[in-house]
Amino acid sequence: MHWPFGCSHPLGATVYPDGVNFSIFSKNAEQIDLLLFDHEADSAPSKVVHLDPQENRTFYYWHIFMPGLKAGQLYGFRAHGKENPSPGDIFDEEKLLIDPYSRALAGYNIYSREAAKSPGNNYGQALKSVVVDPEEFDWDGDRPLRRPYSESIIYELHVGGFTKHPNSGVSDELKGTYLGLIEKIPYLKELGITAVELMPVQFFDYQDAPPGRTNYWGYSPIAFFAPHAGYAVADDPRRVADEFRQMVKALHEEGIEVILDVVFNHTAEGGLDGPMYSFRGLENKAYYILNDEKTQYLDYTGCGNTLNANHSIVRRMIMDSLRSWVTEYHVDGFRFDLASVLSRDEFGEPLENPPVLWEIESDPVLAGTKIIAEAWDAAGLYQVGSFIGDRWAEWNGKYRDHVRRFVRGDEGMVSKFASKLMASPDIYHDRSREPNRSIHFVACHDGFTLNDLVSYNVKHNEANGENNRDGTDANFSWNCGTEGPADDPKINALRLRQIKNFLTLTFISQGTPMLLMGDEVRRTQLGNNNAYCQDNEISWFDWELVQKNNDLLRFTRGLIEFTQSLEIFKIENLLAASEDIDEPHITWHGVELNNPDWSEFSHSIAFTLRHPAAEETIHVMVNAFWEPLTFEIPNLKGKIWQKVVDTHAAAPFDFSKRWEGELIEGSTIETESRSIIVLMAN
Repeated sequence: MHWPFGCSHPLGATVYPDGVNFSIFSKNAEQIDLLLFDHEADSAPSKVVHLDPQENRTFYYWHIFMPGLKAGQLYGFRAHGKENPSPGDIFDEEKLLIDPYSRALAGYNIYSREAAKSPGNNYGQALKSVVVDPEEFDWDGDRPLRRPYSESIIYELHVGGFTKHPNSGVSDELKGTYLGLIEKIPYLKELGITAVELMPVQFFDYQDAPPGRTNYWGYSPIAFFAPHAGYAVADDPRRVADEFRQMVKALHEEGIEVILDVVFNHTAEGGLDGPMYSFRGLENKAYYILNDEKTQYLDYTGCGNTLNANHSIVRRMIMDSLRSWVTEYHVDGFRFDLASVLSRDEFGEPLENPPVLWEIESDPVLAGTKIIAEAWDAAGLYQVGSFIGDRWAEWNGKYRDHVRRFVRGDEGMVSKFASKLMASPDIYHDRSREPNRSIHFVACHDGFTLNDLVSYNVKHNEANGENNRDGTDANFSWNCGTEGPADDPKINALRLRQIKNFLTLTFISQGTPMLLMGDEVRRTQLGNNNAYCQDNEISWFDWELVQKNNDLLRFTRGLIEFTQSLEIFKIENLLAASEDIDEPHITWHGVELNNPDWSEFSHSIAFTLRHPAAEETIHVMVNAFWEPLTFEIPNLKGKIWQKVVDTHAAAPFDFSKRWEGELIEGSTIETESRSIIVLMAN
């Protein structure tokens, strides 16, 4: 039995044997209507249900129980406001509004962003919410993997771009889909990946892009509970979730975690001239941070609006969304885009103890998940090294910048560079902090690929249609002598060496390494460092590169296998600086043993890592100088050094497996210009 007027909880559409309960939040609407549709392109509802403010409203929640309705029903809401609304209220009864708690949306191929922006009725071109019955999916015992950071290799991956290229080898029906990704799991497994960090898969507005282009990256969310329909094969919106689950299950079967890049800092509704999809039309003042006069959106994201994440209603929505992805989809963690936005209050001021961040950290449902912060926002709030909480890991943007600059040959970088290799103790001052909470990377989706980092001095974003004004100018890149593709063998050899240098540093650094999709085979975006609107071969993984650059792929696989086999790269405490203790420790050197050159003009460093309990000793020499340098190497009592990595050497001598590399005799070794040598004690 159900109260005929419905119940305020759960929020969203809930299926019962005899009908469906609908509940939605709006504090200031005078009237809410539930609209039912038979087909996604219908321009008029088949039924309109007016919710009575007296009977169908509890506090600020509007609700109704509809007997006889079943899963698959299409619906939306219409919100009516006062003739003279209070500042900040934006109601438009001609706009169809989706349910913020929608588990699926219909109309992916027919909706119009322009219709949602323009005056007038948009019903025939609107996204429509779909009632979803939480039917049982055969997980066959699957559950989140809970792999520790210390054993993780993260691969930042775009679901569509991974298999969309014509040469992907995936059938046309599955290209660019969740199911298509499943076919490439063997590649990820062989590479040594333990976690994929998926760029946004929450339902996003692909039309939020310059004219004639597509929002490829997906940082334009519409529905926080629904998997993106554009990556599904099925036409039925309710089947999209199952295809996502199939992908998660298949990845888990091969020991690969699934981390979602989630966007809780803004929505696709943009600024004042943006569309009305949902939040703006239901309760604008609650969902967004507005100025004092409530007439403008405060934009800390660079996307037109800022979600009011610490408002109780919005905070509850964020938490409910995260829990649903863990419980209903078995995901293993989240990377929070522009996470510093979540520390701002309703006026945009940073909070010392942001409620939503503490709630994410302490929530029991999320206790076993990875939570990773992009600890900055677009308005200058930079919190790398100071992000709130005890569990949060961070994208280490300082690692990216300092490693790029040192390898490029910048002066005054050696101390900062050395610190980054050891999990950034200059940034993370808490000695008890697990070093693997530093997620370090040289390249990510936002910026140059690794190939372009060594091939371009400046960005080339003309294809985006913004006159090359978009994208960062702080690339810290070096083209090695020629801008773009080069015919000079010396330049190409130097570029390859620099790429191997970056890869070597990524995997021998303390912390958790992250690799950008395709960097292991020199994927290029032709100098575009902001390819958010390039759903084409500029952004897609070109699978011909797997054969073309197979030597680099072999090098990368070898590095991952080597470092993952050693306890020295899995420690959960900062390395000690003393050799007098029976714990993992580090000793710094220069070209002379125990005499590191920390001067402003230094371009080289060497270090020895020892793990006495595991009987492991590694010696690394990094020469970012433009001439060869001769390094002294430690004397091993009863053992001999074996060369594992030499980035200057041609394949297959650039990497050797343990026990198979060249044995080093003598007390010195020459390290060629701009190269790295890694020795292992045997």
